[in-house]
Amino acid sequence: MTTRRTLLKRLSLNTLAALAAAPMLWLGSAHAQTALDDVMAKKTILIAIPTDSAPYGFVGTDLAPQGLDVDMANLIGAKLGVKVELVPVTSANRIAYLQTKKADLVISTLGKNPDREKVIDFTSAYSPFFQAVFGPKSLSVKTPADLAGKSVAVTRGAMEDQELGKIAPPGVDIKRFEDMNGTVSAFSAGQVQLMAVGASVAGNFMGKSPQLGTEFKLLLKDSPNYIGVAKGEDKLRLKVNDIIADARKSGELNKLALKWLGRPLGELP
Repeated sequence: MTTRRTLLKRLSLNTLAALAAAPMLWLGSAHAQTALDDVMAKKTILIAIPTDSAPYGFVGTDLAPQGLDVDMANLIGAKLGVKVELVPVTSANRIAYLQTKKADLVISTLGKNPDREKVIDFTSAYSPFFQAVFGPKSLSVKTPADLAGKSVAVTRGAMEDQELGKIAPPGVDIKRFEDMNGTVSAFSAGQVQLMAVGASVAGNFMGKSPQLGTEFKLLLKDSPNYIGVAKGEDKLRLKVNDIIADARKSGELNKLALKWLGRPLGELP
């Protein structure tokens, strides 16, 4: 009898403990969904952006951040009806800023991959990030066939080199350089007619050398950008997804792509 009473007493205590813990579990779940509510209550959203990755995010002559990612941050703030506080980040610390709540969102040329998906969540894609062929406005290149008879600088072994090799027609003169500086310098010096580089490299170059009239010519590969959200903050993520969907439908995202990248938005996942 004593053993039975002891067992029943233990079961009762365990049941009470479980019931007491239930509200704590519910609160823990609720806490993981507070980011959007906090933003709306403060009327301010902290958005991490790049400042060294033109044309997505860089510092202008007035020392103010500008670029596609900055415009996207301001668009989200406007749609939410809150003030945007821009938080400059680097590629190395942008995810940590989400995890430590120094930022509510990261809009910083962020690609999605399985390792990152383990630690943060992602919205829908909002802009292209791409590798492409760039050249002067005076040179007509609209299809891979137009590369025939022309010289193109590319960094040996880079993604641009691989993608260019897939579409290069016979007769194109591909000049490979050991690093990106060599590729860009060769184009800048007129040693080649075209260069195959990533969007950020081209954006930086065009910003510093506007006199060369360099423009987007031919897409090699798309690698879309996504907005980073802290793990579990589904309310905020879904709200931003709604904003992205509306901006895509209205043409606002396409306008940003044309303004900063010189090409249409294209198909995004």
